[in-house]
Amino acid sequence: MFALLISLPAWYRLMFDQLEFTQVLIRFLIAVPIAAILLAAFRFVTSGYGITEETPATPVDPRPLEE
Repeated sequence: MFALLISLPAWYRLMFDQLEFTQVLIRFLIAVPIAAILLAAFRFVTSGYGITEETPATPVDPRPLEE
């Protein structure tokens, strides 16, 4: 889907007969690995945001407050 979005201007120009169908397909095929690399880089950068390490809780003995 991202590759289709990247190659959308070529598909638009195809509708108005400014490009041939083979040129549009070549641009789409070039956009596929570029989109894969960009999405992989995005996943790599954002992979650590949802993971949090929880610190173990400190045990507390319940004692009444001394006044």
